[in-house]
Amino acid sequence: MALTDKDVAVLEGKAEAIRETILSMLVAAGSGHTAGPLDMTDIFAAFYFHILKHDPKNPDWEDRDRLILSNGHIVPVRYAAMAHAGYFPVEECQTLRKFGSRLQGHPERERLEGLETTSGPLGEGLSQACGIAYALRMDGKKNHTYVCMGDGEQDEGNVWEAAMFAAKNKLSNMTAIIDRNNIQIDGMTEDIMPLGDLRGKYESFGWHVLEVNGHDIRAFVAAIEEAHAIFEKPTVIIAHTIAGKGIPEIEFDYHYHGYTKSPEEAQKFLKELRTAAGKVPHEYA
Repeated sequence: MALTDKDVAVLEGKAEAIRETILSMLVAAGSGHTAGPLDMTDIFAAFYFHILKHDPKNPDWEDRDRLILSNGHIVPVRYAAMAHAGYFPVEECQTLRKFGSRLQGHPERERLEGLETTSGPLGEGLSQACGIAYALRMDGKKNHTYVCMGDGEQDEGNVWEAAMFAAKNKLSNMTAIIDRNNIQIDGMTEDIMPLGDLRGKYESFGWHVLEVNGHDIRAFVAAIEEAHAIFEKPTVIIAHTIAGKGIPEIEFDYHYHGYTKSPEEAQKFLKELRTAAGKVPHEYA
């Protein structure tokens, strides 16, 4: 699983393409969440193009890894990553949140192959992942289960019930990722409900805890490798990210948690993304 410099460059290129798709699909939708999808792009590029054992042409492949998205409002990043990975045409991303679309504002499992769960209410994903990982182990399967959560949803009591269950049952075939971007819908996490020593809390619940820069793809992949080497307890990776990553004027601004850009803003932001990536800016399409 180790990455070469060439591998990293390819994955970073995938992340750039996914970010551009996120911007375009949110503008087409006229609604949706901005900050979270942009800051989780590097991680989802790593998942869909390097980490996950999956088959876009056979989404229900029995031996696939499972990826659960608990904070379902950031699903534009998952749709964009899936499209670029070949699950469906990239053009379909423009149907986000449209009536009858497979790409709803929160993921709906029965609408789109490749989604493992339906998510909307925060705090449920870790419990779902625990159930899946426990069942796979009962069946003697080697598949790994991953679950992505937001830091704001750590306010939910259900998360900590699941954390106890995972530790008790030594679910080492499950890895949790927390998007530690420090924002939630009403403000900064430490103002709304301070999370304090998040690492210490999970360690006290019996988890192996890793912390990484969520925008360093090589570091994130290395953390996943370490998680796979831990056999006596579940692992959580606290991924420190910058909300709205890639667009300096909205980074760390909680107002963009659920803010939708105008076409004019999106055109400006797209040019900023492409300039930062060393590409020639072009008109928004």
